[in-house]
Amino acid sequence: MFAVLKTGGKQYRVQAGDVLRVERIAAQAGETVQFNEILMLGGDAPVIGAPMVAGAGVQAEVIDQIKADKVIHYVKRRRKHSSQRTKGHRQKLTLVRVTDILATGADATGVKAAIGTGSVSGFVVEAAAPATVAAAEGPAKKATRAKKAAPAAEGTEAPAKPKRAAKKPAATTEE
Repeated sequence: MFAVLKTGGKQYRVQAGDVLRVERIAAQAGETVQFNEILMLGGDAPVIGAPMVAGAGVQAEVIDQIKADKVIHYVKRRRKHSSQRTKGHRQKLTLVRVTDILATGADATGVKAAIGTGSVSGFVVEAAAPATVAAAEGPAKKATRAKKAAPAAEGTEAPAKPKRAAKKPAATTEE
């Protein structure tokens, strides 16, 4: 059985045991992540999504966070403009090994969703985490916020800042 999944703006055809270099995912080495955007399932009874296959998923184990080879971009302007510029770039990638392809029931597995780190806010990454982990971390974060927001002890109050005098309005001339 194989699956076609979409991640990082690219599509990959995968089978169990394949090792992929995908765009960076918000996960540590050793964690299990699940790709939920499945475009097609192949095998004995192929299923093509419209646009995604409902309830399907691909689970993978994160091997390592790596960087791709350096790409050098060199620009030189000729003639009367004697300027040149060199820029280098190393793309951040995640190395994953596909462990399982789920045709159905991927919604109820409780495995962390594979979400990229580039353009995603922290709120979305927390929302994609399994519900048990998010619920356990929630009260602890609220307690630390409450401690920070609590007023200082009465005897150690900071001196009040002097208030600035309000500016006088400009004089108006009436005729």
